[in-house]
Amino acid sequence: MVRVAAGVWVAISVAAAGPAFAADVGLPTKAPPSSTASSAYDWTGFYVGAHLGYSAAESNWSATQAGAATPSLAGTIDLFQSYDVFKGTGSYLLGLQAGYNYMLPNRVVVGVEADASFPSFLFGSVGLSTPLIGQAIYQDQTEFSGTVRGRIGYAPGNWLFYATGGFAYTYDQITRAQMIGTPVGGTVTAGTTEQLFMAPRVGAAVGVGAEVALTHNWLARFEYLYTGYGSRGFIFPDSAQRFDADLKEHTLRVGLDYKFGDSGGIDPDLFTKGPTALDLDRFAVHGQTTFIGQYAGPFHAPYHGQNSLDSNAGRETWDATLALGWKIWQGGEIWVDPEIDQGYGLSNTLGIAGFTSGAAFKVGSSVPYPRIQRYFLRQTIDLGGDTSKVEADFNQFAGSETANRLVLTIGKYSASDVFDTNKYSQNPRKDFMNWSLIDAGSWDYAADAWGYAYGASAEWYQGPWTFRGGIFDLSIVPNSTELDPTFSQFQWLGEIERRYDLWGHPGKIAVTGFLSRGRMGNFDDAIALAQITGGAPDVSQVRIYRSRPGIDMNLEQELTSGVALFARAGKADGSIEPYEYTDIDYTASAGLSFNGKNWGRPDDTFAFAGIVNGLSASHIAYFNAGGLGILVGDGQLPNPSTEKIIETYYQFPLHGLIMTLDYQFVVDPGYNRERGPVSVFASRLHAEF
Repeated sequence: MVRVAAGVWVAISVAAAGPAFAADVGLPTKAPPSSTASSAYDWTGFYVGAHLGYSAAESNWSATQAGAATPSLAGTIDLFQSYDVFKGTGSYLLGLQAGYNYMLPNRVVVGVEADASFPSFLFGSVGLSTPLIGQAIYQDQTEFSGTVRGRIGYAPGNWLFYATGGFAYTYDQITRAQMIGTPVGGTVTAGTTEQLFMAPRVGAAVGVGAEVALTHNWLARFEYLYTGYGSRGFIFPDSAQRFDADLKEHTLRVGLDYKFGDSGGIDPDLFTKGPTALDLDRFAVHGQTTFIGQYAGPFHAPYHGQNSLDSNAGRETWDATLALGWKIWQGGEIWVDPEIDQGYGLSNTLGIAGFTSGAAFKVGSSVPYPRIQRYFLRQTIDLGGDTSKVEADFNQFAGSETANRLVLTIGKYSASDVFDTNKYSQNPRKDFMNWSLIDAGSWDYAADAWGYAYGASAEWYQGPWTFRGGIFDLSIVPNSTELDPTFSQFQWLGEIERRYDLWGHPGKIAVTGFLSRGRMGNFDDAIALAQITGGAPDVSQVRIYRSRPGIDMNLEQELTSGVALFARAGKADGSIEPYEYTDIDYTASAGLSFNGKNWGRPDDTFAFAGIVNGLSASHIAYFNAGGLGILVGDGQLPNPSTEKIIETYYQFPLHGLIMTLDYQFVVDPGYNRERGPVSVFASRLHAEF
């Protein structure tokens, strides 16, 4: 599914419009006259787009024992889940759509549309009990769904009001768990589990909606859909039980569509330059999609532990993101970034401390799933000085800024959006991929398993200097998918940056410090406890509230036109477990980036870099005794070493996409001389607007 989606890149590029966009509909804009939709807007044409919605669903079920004439149990499951701001889950969904409209001379519009939606957590469960089978839990979770519908409506001017209906399908994960122990928090903790993965249902969908043309190419919509699926039977042979269940779903959706060309024509630049971003002065929409395939070649591995890298294995990841911006007042901006993610890192993102893909999260899934990764308020206060132009970009409006300014940000975002930034080594979707190149590997920045946290930061720009400070929420426990709802575990950040010119070429140097405060374990304490109780040490057994500090340096320097040097170095307290990022106590990296204008291809980039990552003595002893870290742990580490990595890539445009060929050579992966070296090959396709 993902490989097909990566090929149809335009559809993916406009993934997942968010709630901030709803405010766009019907508001006056200041778009250039050449792109403003007229009152006689022609709705005829093909379009692709995306939507965000929230669903309420229920399933009526019955359970029948083998040989029985009538059901022994029956009930209803409510699949609605409210949004949990610290887990990022709820029964919201993100999805893609594509269709064609034809407008008749009387401005009646008929069309056809197909869509696919991916819910975050459309889930329900119920406990059941009979004397014959004892206690069990029955669960229903929607993995993804879609429709193929006709549309008919009327278009007075640049508005379209329509009704829609047609075929609907869904794929659900159906689970029945026979209980031995007691479930904790609704989660099965003991028992024999029987599952039917990706069980299909078919049904029908009907709904109504309204759509408005914002420009000749960009359309916004709001719609309601009801989908009903007929009853489906599921047989669980171990319990000799049959379940019959239906599913009914109510969904409210907002969406964004890109219509090809003016009046239905195809823009000849669409497949070479991609769609143009939506910029309505106070509102902006940018999008990106990235597909990465990686392969680790065969390597020497005399033994294999729980967190070891697999030899001769490949994986892929895909994501699509929108950045939805709203200028709320002078200098004030709100941004929301909905995203669809899918795939796994090599060995489920395990085995190398300086992991090979920054687009591979610690949470993998074969089915696409949505996240609202960022939603934050940024306020910029001008303090004078020279004015410079700012180009439109992801989470950035086009405009101007003064040299002296104060920038305040609060909400959910990544600490690496503000701190330890580097022009040449920052974004795994556009430049280097390795975790210890896109950030200082020893910087254990506060984040959930996807790299984001609630926080606040302040940046004071004064001449060539910038002073930054911030505070961010840590996970509820180290390396977790859930942020701490009490904010009792947090991280302080401070940074000083100095910009300069060296022989007419710009550069900067920055020093970043962090102090994490939370329940963390000491490696020596974990080893001592294991010597008393037996078995491998477990740092989670010795966690108490304490601090973990660290510091790093970041350099970027243009050497000549089109050639730049970059470097980072950092160190953190190696006696205490890393909380969020990866198993690195000290690191150093450096590299060069070359722009292709030096060989007549100004849109190409060639770059290479080297990395050395290391551990403290107590951290090494912990791994050698069988302890596990965030990403590494082979079960033993008798011959420890630093982890040494070389990464190089060549990037070039390809029919509206950006293609990258990447190679990484890893010596002593996971700090283990007994394993490797490893060659990791990767290809990356990226599109953005």
